[in-house]
Amino acid sequence: MLTVISITAIMAAVAYPLYFVCRKNISAPPLPLSLVVALAGVLEFFDLMAIHGPEHLLFWKKFSLTTEAFLPPLWLWFSLTYARQREPRLVPVFLRLMLAASPLFAACAIFIPVDSFFYSPHFASERMLFLGNSGLYFYAMIVLYLTVALINLEQTLTHANLSTRWKIKFELLGAGAILAVLILYYSQALLFRTLNVHLVPARAAILTIALAMMAYSRLKRGTNATVYVSHRIVYQSMVLFVVGAYLIGLGLVGEGMKHFGDAFQYVLAFVLVFLTGLGLLVTMLSEQVKRRINVYIQKNFYRNKYEYRIQWLQFTDRLSSSQTREGLLHSIVRGFCGTFGMGNGMLFLLKQEHGTYHQVIGIGMDISPIAIDVNDPLLMCVAGKGWILDLRDKIAKIGNSRQRELFKDVEACFIIPLLISNAIDGFIVLGRPINKHEIYNYEDFDLMRVLAKQASSALLNLRLSDQLAYSREMAAIGKISTFVMHDLKNLVSAVSLVLENAQDYITLPAFQKELLATLMNTVNKMNALVSRLKHLPEKDTLQHSSVDLLQMAHETAALVKWSEFRVIGTHVIADIDREEIQKVALNLMLNAVEASEDRKPVIIEVGENNAPYFRVKDEGCGIPEDFLRDALFTPFSSTKKKGLGIGLYQSKQIVEAHGGKIEVRSEVNRGSEFTVWLPKFQPGASSS
Repeated sequence: MLTVISITAIMAAVAYPLYFVCRKNISAPPLPLSLVVALAGVLEFFDLMAIHGPEHLLFWKKFSLTTEAFLPPLWLWFSLTYARQREPRLVPVFLRLMLAASPLFAACAIFIPVDSFFYSPHFASERMLFLGNSGLYFYAMIVLYLTVALINLEQTLTHANLSTRWKIKFELLGAGAILAVLILYYSQALLFRTLNVHLVPARAAILTIALAMMAYSRLKRGTNATVYVSHRIVYQSMVLFVVGAYLIGLGLVGEGMKHFGDAFQYVLAFVLVFLTGLGLLVTMLSEQVKRRINVYIQKNFYRNKYEYRIQWLQFTDRLSSSQTREGLLHSIVRGFCGTFGMGNGMLFLLKQEHGTYHQVIGIGMDISPIAIDVNDPLLMCVAGKGWILDLRDKIAKIGNSRQRELFKDVEACFIIPLLISNAIDGFIVLGRPINKHEIYNYEDFDLMRVLAKQASSALLNLRLSDQLAYSREMAAIGKISTFVMHDLKNLVSAVSLVLENAQDYITLPAFQKELLATLMNTVNKMNALVSRLKHLPEKDTLQHSSVDLLQMAHETAALVKWSEFRVIGTHVIADIDREEIQKVALNLMLNAVEASEDRKPVIIEVGENNAPYFRVKDEGCGIPEDFLRDALFTPFSSTKKKGLGIGLYQSKQIVEAHGGKIEVRSEVNRGSEFTVWLPKFQPGASSS
């Protein structure tokens, strides 16, 4: 029977990766996972051969040892890449060093004699391997590597969001089960300086169970009388029940094992203990199971389904810990999803200028381009009342086909309006409940309304902050306008005085010459004054033509007269307004010069990558991260002491009027890089 268990595990380990590779309509497991599964099957085969051929023990254990040497690097590789960002820079240095040192296992297994690792004078009868120094150190390091890999998998599962965790949970737990049983098996080396080969069938049984979990993961995925019981008592009662049931079960199993041999007792006890722990772990990590237990307890033991004080404090803490606008909006939706057990959440906010609601946040789904009108019948029934709109069993009745399909895709259940002065400033859509059988009633709706008021207050503060910032910008414009009006007044006075004198002296050639010089000087001053204000061209006013960006870059660099300029690249033709784009290039070059110290070089690069571009790169002081994120292109915001803060704002407006964009990368004390992408010149296109 033990042999059947091992053979089953070997066949499952071989079939698991092959099945998914052959099935084109199902995504195959990642390469590291396929390799570790195949490696586990190979290890079971060699150990099985050693058990059934004890006279050739060292021969087969040499193959087992070589196979075991590949466990550390492959498991560590798998744990660092599964469901994670695969940027090497994100991997801690000590893990990189461990990965780099892992080939030493293979070198040891290949070049050190196998009898230096273990010996067993009576293996045929006792099935025990006694370890030498080489074996002790070898398996101790394997345990270390496998433990680190198990920790990495635990961190992956812990940090995954709700929808991702639901997808990868069983596959990750299956992989963790294989890792855990390997750690338990090899930990004998540290405790007893032996390996108990009796446990090989148990290892094979758990491998089979784990592969079944991984395959499943990849293929699918009231009376008026009430009694109040405190949380502490309920918790203790549940613990006593679980522990009592566990002990009774062990007693029954112990009685049953009297009828089997000694070896099978080891295997069965090992498997039962492991499966019990794995079952508890699955239960603890299952949001659906936790939700069902919580609902059952609340319905049968508590007056209220929610502890409102705790829910309120948790939601408030979530909002107050948000540092950015985007973070606040995400926190609102995640708070609702977590409180009411939903897998999907959407936040729609009102755009006053369009009179429509647009989705700004999506949890468990992508952002939808669908806009919902303020007078939509779906929202009119809750406008000014704050009612929760229950969409369950009503989605098919929605008249707008696009809305109907959207809400159907996300399995929408509730629409929660966010009211400001009895007007809907936005609304939250919750869908795809974790527990499909959970009953939502007036108590849930009351809590939704309470949290919606808190979210509405946060959104109101956000809007007031934006309005305050806008008012400050307008105040700054007013200050600048005061100075401009003063200068204009002086210039107008000068022109007025000249015109008065012209009535008497216009016929004199000397006066005519002086008049022209005065007018020319005044015009130059007025042009200089106008250049201090932002002149933002509209798309329709641009004078498009085919412009050689490399030539323009050379000419603009010559205007700055900075000896450290380096213009590189190729001749690229763009469809732009030369004068306006040259303003952008000049502004970026001047900023680069001002940011550079000790005459560090400034590089202007021209090229084409799907679209023409020019790039200005310096090695100067750089831009602080918070300013780069929040205020770089905001008018009247500048990191320069004497800057007005309109240069980059004007540049961005000009580039966007062309249908292009500006990309920025910067690091403090390392320099900045501005890349301007422009439309490609199309031969035969008419110029405006």
